[in-house]
Amino acid sequence: MSTPDIIKEEPISMVELKTELSKIRRRDKELNFRANKTDEYVKQFVSIDAKKAQELQEKIESLDIPRLKDIHIKKIVDILPKKPEDLKITLEAYPITISAENQKKIVSVVSEFI
Repeated sequence: MSTPDIIKEEPISMVELKTELSKIRRRDKELNFRANKTDEYVKQFVSIDAKKAQELQEKIESLDIPRLKDIHIKKIVDILPKKPEDLKITLEAYPITISAENQKKIVSVVSEFI
């Protein structure tokens, strides 16, 4: 049995996942069981379209917040925190600290897209 090599590992947001699943559905005409379950989940929780999500991601990146990586930005786009406390909870799983000032900047940018 061969073991596949991971060429590239890149985080994606739920909005991007929804887009990819729709591409797969068009290509294969239907999704398998796991993909269907994932699609149901994503449809239930995604509240922003792909174009707005991309704009939001670019605006957050343009803030130039220290130590904020792509994976953190994707999670922010998924959750869309409305308050600095929500943002803090969202990023709690990662070993990152963001100043209160930068948290307010992020939340203000996110509030434009809600």
